[in-house]
Amino acid sequence: MRFDSVPMPPAVGARPRDVRGYPVPAITPWEGDQPQFALTDYARSANCARGRRCSVCDVLMPRGPVWRVVGAAESAAIGEALAAGRPYRNMAPTLEGPGHRACMLYASMVCPYLARPNARRGLDAQDPDAMTEHVVRGAARGASGAVVGFADYEFAVTPDRVLFRFVDVVEFLPHDSADTHLPELRAELARGEG
Repeated sequence: MRFDSVPMPPAVGARPRDVRGYPVPAITPWEGDQPQFALTDYARSANCARGRRCSVCDVLMPRGPVWRVVGAAESAAIGEALAAGRPYRNMAPTLEGPGHRACMLYASMVCPYLARPNARRGLDAQDPDAMTEHVVRGAARGASGAVVGFADYEFAVTPDRVLFRFVDVVEFLPHDSADTHLPELRAELARGEG
């Protein structure tokens, strides 16, 4: 699915664009006039976390649930916990910040890496360590992903990164190909959300 055929949340539409017309998420660093989509800007991520701002559109998230897009391993773990009637909590922190439901549904469809199971990363992780050593150029997303709603998030700002944990799954929308979320995104936008 082409990014320009996915309905865009208004706040995402107000974001700066790259030369192709892609909106640039709030946490994306710039190198000159070029956004670096596969990377995360530490200061921007910290500002979003501290201000409860969406990591995609940079607009305040109201108190209540937040969403994020998860990859294959976390999607499988959440699915297994929910199927067994167990709570799920990601005890291992992640670098991925939260956002509005509409923004995360949109991101899941327009980000080539998030959208399809055969998608490959274009860049290595910045300063790889034990937490990000698997994030290498050419790595596949994996069999499935999901847009997941959580009751809330916790964060820690360290000297070189922002770490997030998410608590209490409130919505689980798994996908192989994220275009299956198109009806959910349209309904969310019709309600005036995002």
